[in-house]
This record gives sequence, C-alpha cells and structure tokens, in this order.
Amino acid sequence: MPTDLPNLLTLSRIAAIPLLVLLATLRTPWGDVAACAIFCIAAITDYFDGKIARERKLISAFGRMLDPIADKLLVGSALMLLAGLERLSPLGLLPAIVILLREILVSGLREFLAGLSVGLPVTRLAKWKTGVQMVALGTLLAGDTAAGALGLGFLPVSALGEALLWAAAALTLLTGWDYLQAGLRHAEAQDMSRGARENRPPS
Repeated sequence: MPTDLPNLLTLSRIAAIPLLVLLATLRTPWGDVAACAIFCIAAITDYFDGKIARERKLISAFGRMLDPIADKLLVGSALMLLAGLERLSPLGLLPAIVILLREILVSGLREFLAGLSVGLPVTRLAKWKTGVQMVALGTLLAGDTAAGALGLGFLPVSALGEALLWAAAALTLLTGWDYLQAGLRHAEAQDMSRGARENRPPS
C-alpha cells in the first residue's frame, strides 16, 4: 500500500526535491548547509525503505515501481542543480554526464526486460556506486560556502566532492556495462527463441 512506512519513505525522497531546489538556489552559505542536510536525509531513506520493507515483509509492486524512480529523480535534480548553478568545474561536468546517461540506460534496460518478465537485480558493486554517488552529491551541494559557514573553510570540500563524483562515474561505467551485457544476453535469447519458433516446420 502507498501508506506503508517504506513507501512513505520513498515518497519523502520525491517530496524533498522542491525543498532541495529552493534551498540550493538561495546561494547562501546556510542555504547550502540546509540543502546538503535535506539531500543526505533523503539519500538515507533509500537504505531504510528497503530494509524496513524486507524485515516487515511489506514489499509491494508500488514500492518496487516507485523506489528506482525516486532515486533517479533525486540524483537527476541534484546533478542539474549543480550544473545550472555552476557548482561543477568544466571537468566536473563529465562524470555528471556519465552518471545521467547510465541512469537513462538502466531505465531503458529495465523497461525492455520488464516486457520479458525478467528482473534486473541490483549488484553489490551497484550499491557501492550508489553510496559513493550520494556522498559526492551531498558534498558538492554543501560546497566550500557551507564549509566556511561551519568553520571548516580550510577543507577543499568542492574539490573532494568532484573527486568522489569521478569515482562514482567510474563505478557507473562498470555497473552500466554489466547491466548492458545482461540486457543484450536476454535480447539475444529472445531473438533466438523467436527465430526457432518461426523456422519450426508446421505439424
């Protein structure tokens, strides 16, 4: 049910996006602190909604549908914010593009495989990718201005965030390739099965 706790946590990630956008566009040190906090809280719900759903046996079709959508909306909005507010260097845009393209690729593969009644399980490496990616985006949303407001101006927060974003992009390429290979295997099997049926002599 949409009102189950795991689904409410998932919905909260979507609800957090307008607030995240508003706080980031204030372009103030404390606005950046708050934007980082909102993003981090939203990212943490991604862990707890699945954990609670499994432990309480509240796994639902609604949750399975909504969870990846909420994740992609949150990540996509954060990346667009960082790019639009010029919080990324020209080189920092490259891993951001890689991450966005991978999300589109995986969404397309999931849609194709769903038509074959085949799931695309999340790998351990993909979970690491998600963790590194969320830390990178939270760090970049905070930026050097938030670090200064918190008395941590000596830390190169933005540079650290971009380094983590590059690490996330590298993991993104690896996991994206794994998912693409899985999709191609199923597509090839489907074509071979269809060809065998078409070439079968009539009985």
